[in-house]
Amino acid sequence: MVLGIFLISMGLGKLDWAADSSLLENELRNWWGPAPAISKLYIDWFAMPLHPVLARLVLLGEVTTGLALVAGYRLRLAALAALFMILNFHFAMGLLFSSEYLTNGYALPVVGGLAALAVGARGLPYSLDR
Repeated sequence: MVLGIFLISMGLGKLDWAADSSLLENELRNWWGPAPAISKLYIDWFAMPLHPVLARLVLLGEVTTGLALVAGYRLRLAALAALFMILNFHFAMGLLFSSEYLTNGYALPVVGGLAALAVGARGLPYSLDR
């Protein structure tokens, strides 16, 4: 439930992206500078060309997976989708390749919690997935 609230909060913080995808474009440009070469390739070849679509998908994905986690609906699928999104962000930022990843509160705790739910969320109390 807590990870769901976290994802909803992150998604609601991106509401402006629905109307203005240049906000994501600016974010990607900020990440590009200090990012390792592989992340720069990812940004150049995937994220930047698709940023108008990705801006809306990220907003939708964070809010819907967050709601699913809070409601206990399709927990494993929601956790897997959220994990995929978060790892994409971490990859693009270059955070995955940094020792900072080990101490960043948005990294291991979130990834670990989502991975645990993706693997073993069946039959949890208060879950609609029983």
